Amino acid sequence: MLGKKIHRDMADVNVYTAKRLREMACSLSGLARAFTDEVGAKRQLSFEDGLAAMQTAGAMVCGDCSKCNLYETGQKEDSYYLYYLLRAFEQKGKVDEEDMPRLFNETCRRREEYLSQLNRNLGRATMNLTWKNRFLESRDAVIVQFREMASILEEFSGQMEQAADITGNYEDSVRYLFRRHHMKVENMLILEYENEQREAYLTVRTLGGRCVTSRDASDILTRAVGGRRFGIARDSKSIITKRTGTFRFVEEGKYQMIHGVARAVRNGELISGDSFTFNENLPHQVIMSLSDGMGSGETASRESSRVVELTEELLETGFSARAALKLVNTVLLLAGMEQNPATLDLCCIDLCTGVLESMKLGAVGTFIMGREGVELLESGNVPMGIMNTVEPILLSRKLWDNDRIIMVSDGILEALPGEDKEQTFCEFLNGLDVQNPQDMADEILQFALSFCSVPADDMTVLVGGVFGK
Repeated sequence: MLGKKIHRDMADVNVYTAKRLREMACSLSGLARAFTDEVGAKRQLSFEDGLAAMQTAGAMVCGDCSKCNLYETGQKEDSYYLYYLLRAFEQKGKVDEEDMPRLFNETCRRREEYLSQLNRNLGRATMNLTWKNRFLESRDAVIVQFREMASILEEFSGQMEQAADITGNYEDSVRYLFRRHHMKVENMLILEYENEQREAYLTVRTLGGRCVTSRDASDILTRAVGGRRFGIARDSKSIITKRTGTFRFVEEGKYQMIHGVARAVRNGELISGDSFTFNENLPHQVIMSLSDGMGSGETASRESSRVVELTEELLETGFSARAALKLVNTVLLLAGMEQNPATLDLCCIDLCTGVLESMKLGAVGTFIMGREGVELLESGNVPMGIMNTVEPILLSRKLWDNDRIIMVSDGILEALPGEDKEQTFCEFLNGLDVQNPQDMADEILQFALSFCSVPADDMTVLVGGVFGK
């Protein structure tokens, strides 16, 4: 009875935690609304900025001189001259005598002194405008971050509320089978999520000083819950000993994946500006990602690696693909990466359902080789780190046994002849008679290289093969 009470208490904690996360999400949304106003960045000096600069110069240089009326505010022609001077300053970085009205040049005895002071004032106004715009951009980025964090907390809250505690259905059989194999289950929690995938937490120890592998324990758990295949999570220990420990088991998928990669470095460079990952550390999920840093060489490699690593860390923590991409974009924006942006092509494959979710920010298309031929998943919009309002392009497809996912950097497509390069690539893939993902990646790279004597850009091919167990 004590064990049942404990796992019920844990389920109650989930409900309470979900409620608190939802409250925190509401608070962050409120903060975002509080910081939002109608004030936006200005690209040019305004009439008021110019008028203040001229009046200040007049006060410091002209004194009580009344020979010219250039600075009176009520005249239409005065406004025209003022706007003309502002545009001249923006184009040349200064105002010259030739930019001034004839009356000024004919009557003013202190022209050089006045122009010097005017240019100094306009320079200060330009600097103030720059700093104000940077502040507004940072403010907007923080607002976006608040909103995204609120969305993420709402998502986590929903996941926790939707997780059903099914421990009571299997508690007796789990304890019995583990006891037969000389292990005592002191506590357990078995959850079933909205997609019917299951996850189990067992606090267990061995009896009689024995040692049992967690892989053997996952086999015992599989039999206890009626054949739903479980595997040990990567963050759990591999051995169960007499010391009590908590182990996490996740339901295994119906599919497995094998990948291959082929790369070529831009001519004249020693390192590729493209970065990629093939991550199997998530429960029943595989992540394929490819980032193309702008330009080439070490700088492009550093930026693309940062994009891939940040995204991977967020996904492993439990963030959804959309939330991860939005947060990474915000981080890069705040870090001032607008000068060296990077694209990101992200594919998340659910090994239980075979569903592919593809997300893109500035990346070229992804190609799916399936039963019906080759399908192109269209590319995204702007690279990461450019805009704080950028939205990832989300595409979803069902994959089947022996399907292939082909992700390429733009260096591959740019090397192909003709205007419709995606169509040329699809035709090549339709005629490709290769099964192994690594062999496919090598063939694709050689095909692209056949149209150029040396690589004009970094080239990367990432191929993932989906196979049923």
